[in-house]
Amino acid sequence: MVGASLAAVDLAELTDKLVAVSGGYARRYRVVQDDNWFVLKLQEEMGELTQAYLMRAGQARDKGLSAEEIEAHFRAEVADVVGQALVVARHFGVDPEAELERKWLAWGPDQQRMGQHPADQQPASE
Repeated sequence: MVGASLAAVDLAELTDKLVAVSGGYARRYRVVQDDNWFVLKLQEEMGELTQAYLMRAGQARDKGLSAEEIEAHFRAEVADVVGQALVVARHFGVDPEAELERKWLAWGPDQQRMGQHPADQQPASE
């Protein structure tokens, strides 16, 4: 079962596996994985997610797919975006756990009640 195996994998280990898959893709299709490729591939995946979302929302052709197939396609495209984002982060030396903590998790319930993001707080004057 894939879900059970992923539950035991930490983000760094998961990213290692995704980078290996991405590298295999590059070798198979003779793609040069430079800075541009990593970012543009993420953009491509976002476009595919957008298309899948529009199909799911009934605002694009269903291409003869059933509702279940459209939903599976949408989930697969979400996975592609998340996977490619982790590959991009690794390529550019971004620690996704640290950045998610700083950018997203800093908006915990206490900060929301205060109405201010911790990164926006003024340093204490001396």
